[in-house]
Amino acid sequence: MGSIFKPKTPALPPVQAPPEPPSSELSDKEKAQIKKDRDAVERRRKGRRSTILTGPLGIQEDQEDATDTLLGKN
Repeated sequence: MGSIFKPKTPALPPVQAPPEPPSSELSDKEKAQIKKDRDAVERRRKGRRSTILTGPLGIQEDQEDATDTLLGKN
């Protein structure tokens, strides 16, 4: 009984063709820009790593490398 009072569904619009994919060829200017960006990221990453003095397991130094502290030897 509910089908008598339901509005008719409108027809779907026609399907559009997908856009053409961008060309995989990069110009020399684009390649240079990509290299410049990657180099900058590597420089920043290296700078951040050099400030970390511990590893995932804690301080990574040998007993020989341990220095004297104000309270005595480690």
